[in-house]
Amino acid sequence: MTKVLVATEKPFAKVAVDGIRKVVEQSGFQLNLLEKYTDKTDLLKSVANVDALIIRSDKATKEVIDAGKNLKIIVRAGAGYDNIDLTAATAKGIVVMNTPGQNSNAVAELAIGMMVFMARGNFKGVPGTELKGKKLGIHAYGYVGKAVAVIAKGFGMQVFTFDPFISKELIEKDGVKALNSAEELYKTCNYISVHIPSNEKTKNSINFDLLSKMPKGAILVNTARKEVICEDSLKQMFAEREDFKYITDIAPNCHSELLKFEKRYFATPKKQGAETSEANINAGIAAANQIVGFLKTGNRNFQVNK
Repeated sequence: MTKVLVATEKPFAKVAVDGIRKVVEQSGFQLNLLEKYTDKTDLLKSVANVDALIIRSDKATKEVIDAGKNLKIIVRAGAGYDNIDLTAATAKGIVVMNTPGQNSNAVAELAIGMMVFMARGNFKGVPGTELKGKKLGIHAYGYVGKAVAVIAKGFGMQVFTFDPFISKELIEKDGVKALNSAEELYKTCNYISVHIPSNEKTKNSINFDLLSKMPKGAILVNTARKEVICEDSLKQMFAEREDFKYITDIAPNCHSELLKFEKRYFATPKKQGAETSEANINAGIAAANQIVGFLKTGNRNFQVNK
């Protein structure tokens, strides 16, 4: 019998697991669960005889992939997939997918909430500012970026974006102004919301040269990946620009050094973007459906290691 393993150190909600089970078992497959594991050897043993693997932020390293002798597909229940060794998976002919769009609204709401938090002086009773009329720059206009734009326009913000992979015509159909470069975006906007993926081209790409172009009182919001921000540049901005603020749900490695800027810096204790019951359910069930679609009909939509 075809076996699907859900391996989650941080488990899905019960309702999500029930939904995954229904999709898997109605397709005639067997569902195996590995939850709250603390030893990597548990994952290595569990993946040994399964055909498909669903993970969240768990790491599908080369060791894990090599242990999965029957693995045909790995699905990351979420958008980012830098926790999967794509090279190792591709070498073994394993299809890797993500579930883009399933947690977009959750991340977008968090990004806007963070803007409100910083604009209102961290809710400490001091006078703040409003979002209405402010210029918001969305760095990458994918699923999350589009959702941020919708909410921001509801606040009355002026919305701009830079995304070299999406045409100006498609962007501006949404009532969003498409700019020609990241430099222009950062120079133009009071707020920047970062949504670029982490890869070899984007790591440390948000550097001092880019950040220093931001207007006085600028606020940088990062709900993407910490690696895309150059931390030396971030520290330099805090040292040289007393008006600059940064808020994130992925604390940088220099977190302890930035705590002294408590009025201008905030990081959540852990990644919060997809932490809603709706996103949890949506991503888990989408992952199950994608596995069934691939194993039954060969559907490769959302494959990321083509």
